Amino acid sequence: MALHLTMAAKVLIYEDNESLRESVVTLLEWEGSLEVVGAMSDASFVKKDMLRYKPDVIIMDIEMPHSNGVEATKALRLVDKDVPVLIFTVFEDDENVFNAICAGASGYILKKNLDSLQSSIRDVMDGGAPMSGSIARKVLGFIPKYETKKDPALELLSKRENEILELLVKGYSYKMLASELGISIETVRVHIKSIYRKLHVNSATEALYKVSLGK
Repeated sequence: MALHLTMAAKVLIYEDNESLRESVVTLLEWEGSLEVVGAMSDASFVKKDMLRYKPDVIIMDIEMPHSNGVEATKALRLVDKDVPVLIFTVFEDDENVFNAICAGASGYILKKNLDSLQSSIRDVMDGGAPMSGSIARKVLGFIPKYETKKDPALELLSKRENEILELLVKGYSYKMLASELGISIETVRVHIKSIYRKLHVNSATEALYKVSLGK
């Protein structure tokens, strides 16, 4: 998601712990490149919030009063398929991680890794799929765990497109992909768009999930 250099990226936060929520707001606004447009304790009205605040990225807790971050992510995907949603939670069990990815989360980091939140936001806005180390290992573990028949659509992908998907599974950002493969970021984006078209998906997370099921 490209923004003009003089514009601060708009961040919408959902976190029920008031002390942590205030700390996150302070942390994100400290360097001036991020603007917190809303900090909510509950995600029950996420679709209305999306239309009101028009955020560039969303920080989403999972367990909140009257709402669940995974269900909220599903709901907001009905009004915006592209805005990055970064899950920020204490939960690192398989069920929550898997359900969040299936719901359309763009990344998944743990609250104990608070110091990586700013870099994770930059990564997810650049097309990456940031994850805490333990979460990345779980995601890779889903590949054999949720085995099914190979998706015929995967046969349509070129060798380079398959290479890109494999690197997405490993958590590479677009910049990392470009460096690893010796191509430009724009070329990476062209390949990603081709993959989406062939797999009939709309986000990097959905592509990662689909290739995992196709293994």
